[in-house]
Amino acid sequence: MLSSFRGKQNVLLAFFPLAFTSTCTAELCAFSEDFDRFASAGTAVLPISVDSVPTLREFKAKYAMKVDLLSDFKRTVARAYGVLIEEKFFTQRAYFLIDRAGQIRWQHTEAELGQRRDDTELLRQIATLEA
Repeated sequence: MLSSFRGKQNVLLAFFPLAFTSTCTAELCAFSEDFDRFASAGTAVLPISVDSVPTLREFKAKYAMKVDLLSDFKRTVARAYGVLIEEKFFTQRAYFLIDRAGQIRWQHTEAELGQRRDDTELLRQIATLEA
Protein backbone atom coordinates (compact mmCIF):
# COMPACT_ATOMS: atom_id res chain seq x y z
CA MET A 1 0.00 0.00 0.00
CA LEU A 2 2.56 2.61 1.07
CA SER A 3 4.93 1.53 -1.68
CA SER A 4 2.42 2.78 -4.27
CA PHE A 5 3.16 6.35 -3.11
CA ARG A 6 6.96 6.01 -3.26
CA GLY A 7 8.50 8.54 -5.61
CA LYS A 8 5.11 10.24 -6.11
CA GLN A 9 3.78 11.70 -2.86
CA ASN A 10 4.54 12.16 0.79
CA VAL A 11 2.22 10.24 3.09
CA LEU A 12 0.78 11.27 6.44
CA LEU A 13 -0.19 8.02 8.13
CA ALA A 14 -2.60 9.10 10.88
CA PHE A 15 -3.63 6.48 13.41
CA PHE A 16 -6.88 7.30 15.20
CA PRO A 17 -8.42 5.28 18.05
CA LEU A 18 -12.06 4.74 17.06
CA ALA A 19 -14.60 6.01 14.54
CA PHE A 20 -17.57 8.04 15.75
CA THR A 21 -15.78 9.38 18.85
CA SER A 22 -15.66 13.16 19.34
CA THR A 23 -11.94 13.86 18.85
CA CYS A 24 -11.62 11.39 15.98
CA THR A 25 -14.65 12.87 14.23
CA ALA A 26 -13.27 16.41 14.57
CA GLU A 27 -9.85 15.29 13.36
CA LEU A 28 -11.10 13.42 10.31
CA CYS A 29 -13.54 16.15 9.33
CA ALA A 30 -10.62 18.60 9.50
CA PHE A 31 -8.59 16.33 7.21
CA SER A 32 -11.48 16.48 4.74
CA GLU A 33 -11.85 20.26 5.04
CA ASP A 34 -8.11 20.67 4.40
CA PHE A 35 -7.94 17.90 1.77
CA ASP A 36 -6.87 20.35 -0.96
CA ARG A 37 -4.20 21.93 1.26
CA PHE A 38 -2.62 18.52 1.88
CA ALA A 39 -2.89 17.66 -1.83
CA SER A 40 -1.23 20.97 -2.76
CA ALA A 41 1.58 20.04 -0.36
CA GLY A 42 2.07 16.78 -2.29
CA THR A 43 0.84 14.67 0.60
CA ALA A 44 -1.71 11.89 0.82
CA VAL A 45 -3.43 11.68 4.21
CA LEU A 46 -4.13 8.08 5.20
CA PRO A 47 -6.18 7.86 8.40
CA ILE A 48 -6.12 4.34 9.82
CA SER A 49 -7.94 2.68 12.72
CA VAL A 50 -8.81 -0.75 14.04
CA ASP A 51 -12.46 -0.29 13.05
CA SER A 52 -13.97 -2.68 10.52
CA VAL A 53 -14.36 -1.70 6.85
CA PRO A 54 -18.19 -1.40 7.14
CA THR A 55 -17.85 0.86 10.21
CA LEU A 56 -15.35 3.10 8.42
CA ARG A 57 -17.53 3.20 5.30
CA GLU A 58 -20.49 4.39 7.42
CA PHE A 59 -18.30 6.90 9.30
CA LYS A 60 -16.96 8.35 6.05
CA ALA A 61 -20.44 8.58 4.51
CA LYS A 62 -22.07 10.16 7.58
CA TYR A 63 -19.60 13.04 7.57
CA ALA A 64 -19.00 13.20 3.77
CA MET A 65 -15.25 12.80 4.25
CA LYS A 66 -12.93 13.22 1.28
CA VAL A 67 -10.11 11.14 2.79
CA ASP A 68 -10.07 7.38 2.42
CA LEU A 69 -10.18 5.57 5.76
CA LEU A 70 -8.04 2.47 6.19
CA SER A 71 -8.97 -0.48 8.37
CA ASP A 72 -6.32 -2.23 10.43
CA PHE A 73 -8.86 -4.66 11.86
CA LYS A 74 -6.22 -7.33 12.51
CA ARG A 75 -4.00 -4.72 14.24
CA THR A 76 -0.90 -5.71 12.24
CA VAL A 77 -0.04 -2.18 11.08
CA ALA A 78 -0.62 -0.68 14.55
CA ARG A 79 1.67 -3.28 16.09
CA ALA A 80 4.33 -2.70 13.42
CA TYR A 81 4.31 1.04 14.18
CA GLY A 82 4.19 0.46 17.95
CA VAL A 83 0.96 2.37 18.56
CA LEU A 84 -1.47 -0.38 19.59
CA ILE A 85 -2.71 -0.17 23.17
CA GLU A 86 -2.88 -3.93 23.73
CA GLU A 87 -5.13 -3.87 26.80
CA LYS A 88 -7.70 -1.68 25.01
CA PHE A 89 -7.20 -3.28 21.58
CA PHE A 90 -7.23 0.08 19.78
CA THR A 91 -4.48 2.54 18.91
CA GLN A 92 -3.02 5.68 20.30
CA ARG A 93 -3.49 8.79 18.19
CA ALA A 94 -0.24 8.97 16.26
CA TYR A 95 1.16 10.55 13.12
CA PHE A 96 3.92 9.33 10.82
CA LEU A 97 5.09 11.61 8.02
CA ILE A 98 6.71 9.54 5.30
CA ASP A 99 8.57 11.27 2.50
CA ARG A 100 8.52 10.39 -1.21
CA ALA A 101 11.54 8.11 -0.69
CA GLY A 102 9.58 6.07 1.86
CA GLN A 103 11.48 7.32 4.93
CA ILE A 104 9.73 8.32 8.15
CA ARG A 105 10.77 11.95 8.58
CA TRP A 106 8.58 12.94 11.54
CA GLN A 107 6.39 11.16 14.03
CA HIS A 108 4.29 12.18 16.98
CA THR A 109 2.18 10.18 19.42
CA GLU A 110 -0.34 12.00 21.57
CA ALA A 111 0.01 11.61 25.33
CA GLU A 112 -3.79 11.67 25.72
CA LEU A 113 -6.39 10.12 23.43
CA GLY A 114 -8.44 13.32 23.44
CA GLN A 115 -5.57 15.39 22.02
CA ARG A 116 -4.77 15.82 18.35
CA ARG A 117 -2.41 17.82 16.18
CA ASP A 118 -3.90 20.76 14.32
CA ASP A 119 -3.73 20.54 10.51
CA THR A 120 -1.70 23.76 10.41
CA GLU A 121 1.00 22.07 12.48
CA LEU A 122 0.89 18.98 10.28
CA LEU A 123 1.20 21.12 7.15
CA ARG A 124 4.21 22.92 8.71
CA GLN A 125 5.88 19.54 9.22
CA ILE A 126 5.15 18.64 5.60
CA ALA A 127 6.68 21.93 4.42
CA THR A 128 9.98 20.98 6.10
CA LEU A 129 10.25 18.00 3.73
CA GLU A 130 10.49 20.31 0.75
CA ALA A 131 12.96 22.68 2.39
